Amino acid sequence: MTGPLELAANGLTAVAILLAGRNNVHTWWTGIVGCTLFAILFAQNRLYADVALQVFFIATSVAGWWKWARGDHGEPLPITHAGAANLAWTVPLGVAATAGYGALLHFTTNAYAPFLDSAVLVFSVIGQILMMQRRVENWAVWLLVNSIAAPLYLSRGLVLTAVLYAGFWVNAIISWRNWYRLAVQQTAGSAKHA
Repeated sequence: MTGPLELAANGLTAVAILLAGRNNVHTWWTGIVGCTLFAILFAQNRLYADVALQVFFIATSVAGWWKWARGDHGEPLPITHAGAANLAWTVPLGVAATAGYGALLHFTTNAYAPFLDSAVLVFSVIGQILMMQRRVENWAVWLLVNSIAAPLYLSRGLVLTAVLYAGFWVNAIISWRNWYRLAVQQTAGSAKHA
């Protein structure tokens, strides 16, 4: 049964994700509040990798907020693409980290679905780092995360959270197209001013 904590966590996180897809800096503070509530909810449901992930999200949201607003040189950070070489080593590293952290949870805790939970954690970290850098490809990573997370949360009876993550899946597709378009516009705009 959905309680007030799950409702509040989902509501604030939904707002944050929608704002991210629209390239709005307010995604970060709404995300901080939503992630704090999710950390509590996941701890109550023994999804320990997800608790660690929420702590990571809170810390990186502060950094992301600053980076999006100020950029590297006092200018707002533009939307760009991640390099192919960067992505080529990121995916295998993500798989290895998932296996390692999943094994740690499996052998040292009473975690539920430790390897799936770890995949959500590891690839969310990758997605968050790409989002902080305003890389278009962050949305592809979020598609993967949401594909794993929605059924995982459903299996724990977190129906509202599972539905939210299914909605995030759709939002990731829309946002990926939107960010791609914005990156093209920014590149064209930079070429005109050069």
